[in-house]
Amino acid sequence: MEILRVENIIKQYANHRALDDISISTKQGEIFGLLGPNGAGKTSLIRIINQITAPDSGQILLNGQEITREDISKIGYLPEERGLYKKMKVGEQALYFARLKGMSKSEAKRKLKFWFEKFEISSWTNKKVEELSKGMAQKIQFITTVLHEPKLLILDEPFSGFDPINTELIKSEILRLKENGTSIMLSTHNMNSVEEICDSIALINKSKLVVSGSLEDVKKQYDSDIYSVKFKGVMMAFANALWTGFELIDKEQLDDNTAIAYIKMKNGNKVNDLLKAILPSVEVEEIHKVIPSMNDIFIKAVGGELGGNNE
Repeated sequence: MEILRVENIIKQYANHRALDDISISTKQGEIFGLLGPNGAGKTSLIRIINQITAPDSGQILLNGQEITREDISKIGYLPEERGLYKKMKVGEQALYFARLKGMSKSEAKRKLKFWFEKFEISSWTNKKVEELSKGMAQKIQFITTVLHEPKLLILDEPFSGFDPINTELIKSEILRLKENGTSIMLSTHNMNSVEEICDSIALINKSKLVVSGSLEDVKKQYDSDIYSVKFKGVMMAFANALWTGFELIDKEQLDDNTAIAYIKMKNGNKVNDLLKAILPSVEVEEIHKVIPSMNDIFIKAVGGELGGNNE
C-alpha cells in the first residue's frame, strides 16, 4: 500500500529553483532513501512534506489524500538541525514533545519509560539537555520522533553524531519499525547505511530527480558488466591473451605470482568466452562480477558519468 506520493513538485526561491518537477512515492513498511549532494533540494522537499513550506506547484498525497496541516500528527520528523531546549530537563522535554503530538500524559509517560529503559538512559531523566553528549541528545530526539508511533517517519541524517555502537542501535530500531509497518524516508550521506537498510531510493541532483527505483533495479541500471579475475601467472601474458571482446580497465599485483585484473565485457561476450581466452595463459583462481556500490552509483549519477539527467 502506498503511504506517500509526491507529484510534480516545483519550488522556486527568488532566482533559484530548489525542486524541479520531483515525483516520488513510498510504500507501507518500506525504507526509502532520499539521496543527493548538499544543496540538491532534499531539505526543501522534506520541508514541503512536513507542511513547513508550500510548493509552487504539484501536490503531496498521504494515504491517497492531499496532505493537510492535521496530517502532521501522523508523521515523525527528525530534522538534521536538532532542536532540544538546553535548559529543560530531559524527561520534561520529551513529555512536552509527546503532548505536542497529541498523546495523553499517562500514555506519553508509559512509552517514555519503555524507550528510556530500552536505550539505557533512564538515569538521565532529570538531567538538563546541556549536560548531554551529542550522541545522548540524538537518542532523546530519536525517541521523541517515534514515540507517537507515526505511520510515516522522515529521518534527516539520523546517524550523525553517533559512534558505531549507537549507529547500529538506531539502525536496528529503524528496521524494527519497518517490520511493524512504518514507512521510513531516510535522508543520509552514509551510503553504507543505504546499502544495508534501504529498499528503494531516489537521488536528487541540482533540483532534479536523476535516479529512482528499488535498490536492486538501480544497481542493475548501473551495472557496467565488469568482472574481477584473480589468477596466478604473468600480467603481461594475461593482457596479451585478451582480444577485442574484452577491455582491461584495472589491475592489482598481489604478490610475485598472483594478481587481480578487472575486465569489462564487450560485444556481448560472456564469462565462458573470457575463460576460453585466458585459460591457456594463466591459472584462474576466482572470478566475480563487480556489483556497483551505492557510493559508486552516487558519484556516477551526480558526476553525470552514467545515466540520469543532470541538465
